[in-house]
Amino acid sequence: MLEMRMRYWWVNQNQTYRHEVPRGYLWSPKRKKNRARNPFYDFMREVAPGDAVFSFADTLLKAIGIARSHAYEAPKPLEFGTTGAYWDQIGWRVDVGFVELAGPIRPAVHMQVLAPLLPDRYAPLTAAGKGSQSIYLTPLSEALAGALVDLIGREAHDLLLGGRVAESGLAQPAIGLVQWEEHELARIRDDPSIAETEREAVVLARRGQGLFKERVLRIEHACRITGVDRIEHLRASHCKPWRDASNEERLDGENGLLLTPNADHLFDRGFIGFDDDGDVLISPVAHPESLARLGVDPLRPPNVGKFTSRQREFLTYHREYVLLRSPYLTPGG
Repeated sequence: MLEMRMRYWWVNQNQTYRHEVPRGYLWSPKRKKNRARNPFYDFMREVAPGDAVFSFADTLLKAIGIARSHAYEAPKPLEFGTTGAYWDQIGWRVDVGFVELAGPIRPAVHMQVLAPLLPDRYAPLTAAGKGSQSIYLTPLSEALAGALVDLIGREAHDLLLGGRVAESGLAQPAIGLVQWEEHELARIRDDPSIAETEREAVVLARRGQGLFKERVLRIEHACRITGVDRIEHLRASHCKPWRDASNEERLDGENGLLLTPNADHLFDRGFIGFDDDGDVLISPVAHPESLARLGVDPLRPPNVGKFTSRQREFLTYHREYVLLRSPYLTPGG
């Protein structure tokens, strides 16, 4: 059995602390406004249940949280602004159980201890102990996290120990993801411009059934992971997720793979992906023992064969926007 260890993260929350900490989450866009990658948003993809999150705001380390979910796609929280529901602004969300510290610390007065432990890249603090303005979320080494815990004292030790003890029961459903998909379904059902037959096909496509599955079956003939070829045991799984796609893409057979329900879950939530050559890609936050039990050997991921050029386009989207693996932390990610 492969063990997964706790990771440590630092989040700068000057503008969002009052929303995120009391409500128990982190939220970031997926990309910058110019569509360029941002490592400090991308790091959200590698947070896992049981990880520790140190919250910094107003020059103080003010709270510690334990992650309760993996990252998942979710609309920008309504409380971030004053108007609109932000259904068209989709980012990464991680649910976190935060506890505000009774004894917050000011890192700037402890830089003699902290400065030697700061990394050369992605450091959460400047040499003067101020929060790096360009950073949202960034990983911490065990040494730096340990120094912060020692500076905070017993309160931090107790919080992290409690997090480790409860880790196995922390994971929770991606509630924001479910809400977003339900919103999309309601929008489709209420749109008078969509013909009834198309509306039914698009709704059924969400579950990998109906016209979408028929079109996928013209290209695919068995589960890419398990080899199961009985149609009643197979789901047509979107490469570009139904929730992200246009209605045309939701029904495009080349936006699909045949997968058993277990493999469909792993693919849809970004625990596995595929490169253009057919190699299965494993997310570093996927639970190895569970993967093995679900039919994917994390030590020897299979090659599932070739894809069409159009399938490769959709799989590129999946790698860039769904797979829970950051290229800034995982080589080749």
